[in-house]
Amino acid sequence: MTRRTIAGAVIAWQRRHGRSGLPWQHTRDTYRVWLSEVMLQQTQVATVLEYYPRFLARFPDVRALAAAPLDDVLALWSGLGYYSRARNLHRCAQAVVAAHGGAFPASSAVLATLPGIGRSTAAAIAAFCFGERAAILDGNVKRVLTRVLGFDGDLARAAEERRLWAEAEVLMPASDVDVYTQGLMDLGATVCSRRKPDCLRCPLAPRCVARADGTAERYPVKTRRLARGRRCHVLLWLRRGDRHFLVRRAEQGVWAGLWSLPEHEDPAAVEAVVKGWPGEGRWLPTIEHALTHFDWTLQPLQWTLPARARPPADLPPGRWARREEALALGLPAPVRVLLEA
Repeated sequence: MTRRTIAGAVIAWQRRHGRSGLPWQHTRDTYRVWLSEVMLQQTQVATVLEYYPRFLARFPDVRALAAAPLDDVLALWSGLGYYSRARNLHRCAQAVVAAHGGAFPASSAVLATLPGIGRSTAAAIAAFCFGERAAILDGNVKRVLTRVLGFDGDLARAAEERRLWAEAEVLMPASDVDVYTQGLMDLGATVCSRRKPDCLRCPLAPRCVARADGTAERYPVKTRRLARGRRCHVLLWLRRGDRHFLVRRAEQGVWAGLWSLPEHEDPAAVEAVVKGWPGEGRWLPTIEHALTHFDWTLQPLQWTLPARARPPADLPPGRWARREEALALGLPAPVRVLLEA
């Protein structure tokens, strides 16, 4: 298929069958498009639909977001995962206000210099808001293009990634860039799925190399995969009256910057810590939590201190918070579930 026929097929399909009722569509408000693009990174549309309106209600524009405390941003993001996105979102808003007068740059090249906006996200924003002819290459689009083109370069290699970018740029239409961009996204999300793609519904099926060869699940090719790991830790849920003890996690690593429960290596370690404390403890059911590169087993120990007892002197730096105060903070999803139960 030529560039024109591929782009034309995608555009025609999008107008007839693509998603058109999502709340961030049919707008050129850069703030709203940017927010949706960041939320949709590695997150399903159904989940984003829950968070997007709440976020806009609290932070209706980029200046409101830039002026907000990071804790407020993380609290609204809590449960959405990949918390570095929230921190970069906050930093990006501050950069747009400080360096660009509160207006997002109209160029994908300049957008890509802002915190948390990579090349593909910048291109999507520029296409949707400014009509720029800029190619995107997120995970869904990589799958569509490598299958259609039979592109068997190993995307673990930077040179092959650049080669696919070049292919994506060649395929860009001269007009209707926003419709084409949305069409590629929707094809990857709803038709050209990772497993069992629905080729009968795909407008590119007649010229798809992977369909003709019966090798759809082979694409995209990426040989270097991170080995999935497993970790096990204990969470100490310390209660005193109606207050819960929380600690701020480090600025780097898992759940960076969030408020959480003190973490210990194993039951023996936490039992050594609470030995001699007043009150009583009980082990709660184990939590299995899946992260990007490892599975995490978390064993909560709930320790209740007498209401009039002094807090133990050897606690790490942290804060005591009532339940409502704690739930208003940025909390990891498993900790939020514990406190809400």
